[in-house]
Amino acid sequence: MISELSNLSVTKWQSEWDHTTKGAITKSFFPKIADRLKMKINVTPNFTTMVTGHGNIKSYLRKYKILDSPMCSCKSGEQTADHILYDCKLLEQERDSLKAAVLRSENWLVNKNKLINKFNKNIKKFTNTIPFDKLQTIIINLTNLYIRQGILVEIM
Repeated sequence: MISELSNLSVTKWQSEWDHTTKGAITKSFFPKIADRLKMKINVTPNFTTMVTGHGNIKSYLRKYKILDSPMCSCKSGEQTADHILYDCKLLEQERDSLKAAVLRSENWLVNKNKLINKFNKNIKKFTNTIPFDKLQTIIINLTNLYIRQGILVEIM
């Protein structure tokens, strides 16, 4: 009975996940709810930032008018989760071991779902070595208050 209810819940959740327009970045890493629920993931702030696109990423901070520009400090594009993962010139060294692991059996650029499922340890290592302070022209402490244009904004 519990197993049946659990399966029904996951099926309903999957249907909602398939039809929502929200969470596109997370969905690209975890398209199947059942697969995600089977995974053991040690969640860190960097990992969460990368699989949600929320946090100390310039495109996200620009969306809420915390920064004036979403341009990455490497000057080769907007700083998004995809840019950080695949293209940022400032992270070439950090990306090298991830790329090397992938290239043993796949072509680089591998999709994010495969990165999570097949190269889990490597993607975790990469995300945990991302020096977000290196990528920012300003450091934002997300637990503090930020004042912009005379408006008090609490960042969470």
